[in-house]
Amino acid sequence: MLLKINPQNPQERLIAKVVDSLRQGGIVAFPTDTFYAIGCDIMQKKSVEKIYQIKQRHKSKPFSFICCDLKDISEYAKVTDYAYRTMKRLLPGPYTFILEGSRPLPKTMVSKRKTAGIRVPDNAICMAIVRALGNPVISTTAKLPDKGVFTDPELIHDHFGKLLDIVVDGGPVPCQPSSILSFVDEEPEIIRRGLGPLDIFE
Repeated sequence: MLLKINPQNPQERLIAKVVDSLRQGGIVAFPTDTFYAIGCDIMQKKSVEKIYQIKQRHKSKPFSFICCDLKDISEYAKVTDYAYRTMKRLLPGPYTFILEGSRPLPKTMVSKRKTAGIRVPDNAICMAIVRALGNPVISTTAKLPDKGVFTDPELIHDHFGKLLDIVVDGGPVPCQPSSILSFVDEEPEIIRRGLGPLDIFE
């Protein structure tokens, strides 16, 4: 199902439709402030496994996931005072933060080092979905190893077909990767330079 949602003022009834699908184990494509992403409720184990199959990805490489705010992040990861202050300055925005995962996280969401990649994108649609769901949502770029990145929701709908329950058309997105920052050690580490200024670390 291709669902057109207003990117500035997401319609509540359409967000509710997406959330109902996620609660039932559905897999959804949606816009973020970087790329279109494929995701599911992180608490739906079978759906998480299905996304690994769709992306042809080894389970040793956990997906990042979206939280709705800093308070939500602190429920799923260990956040130092420095990390909290820094994230408060940068979020919502095109950043992925690598943090040490905490107990509520399913094992499939943490790496061997017990870390997790967490996002709070500056996109009204995906934020409305996560808030209404009440759980974090997996966020993995809508791409395949042999096909590259899909930037058009209609192409995502046509290509992935029945593998996805809903494709949200939320208009154009930047189609550039997020910056990745690790707060696992005492000193922050820039893992990848993408969208979003990093001058506060230099």
